[in-house]
Amino acid sequence: MNNIIELKKISKVFDNQKKITVLKNLNFKFKKGNIYSLSGPSGSGKSTLLNLLSLIDRPSSGNIKIDDQNINHNKIEDNDKIRSNNIGIIYQEKNLLPDFTALENVCLASLAINNNHKIAEQESLKIIQKVGLKDRINHFPSELSGGELQRIAISRALVNKPRILLADEPTGSLDHENANQIFNLLFKLNNKDRVIIFATHNRFFANKADYKISL
Repeated sequence: MNNIIELKKISKVFDNQKKITVLKNLNFKFKKGNIYSLSGPSGSGKSTLLNLLSLIDRPSSGNIKIDDQNINHNKIEDNDKIRSNNIGIIYQEKNLLPDFTALENVCLASLAINNNHKIAEQESLKIIQKVGLKDRINHFPSELSGGELQRIAISRALVNKPRILLADEPTGSLDHENANQIFNLLFKLNNKDRVIIFATHNRFFANKADYKISL
């Protein structure tokens, strides 16, 4: 089956001082080998949807399937394992640990599923080299440019070879040249067994995806 993620009647309601419905009865199937863009105004639900797809958040109602397996949102440890082994996440704010080098930041993601320092370092070096930053592995985040920081963040998301790659406004804080480089890299990361889903306000980049979802 080509479907890697399936959403059935997904709704998300935030209940603070008043109820705000962000997503309502959403049905969609994400297929392997494709790149999907999420576009829409602020508050339309792009980040909310990505948080649901990453299993960081749970829907108010509806069902999520990954690899035809129903996700039970009460099984937090099981879902953490699914996320670690299958899902890579790239944020607009890179969320790199400031006291760790570029290599160490990527290694930590690998160690989360395989407590083997040698393998973690080998895999981290491979992916950092792939994004063109081999000469920056011992630099701290404060010593890297915005574009370099995002490439390290992408390396961290990729080190465990995820089949689902999610990106939330991955170039929102970058200038056009660096943003273009990051998206060119992102599109090169797709393969027949992976799905890439990214949110963006930029219509130019959204239009490059295989499928465009407007929220």
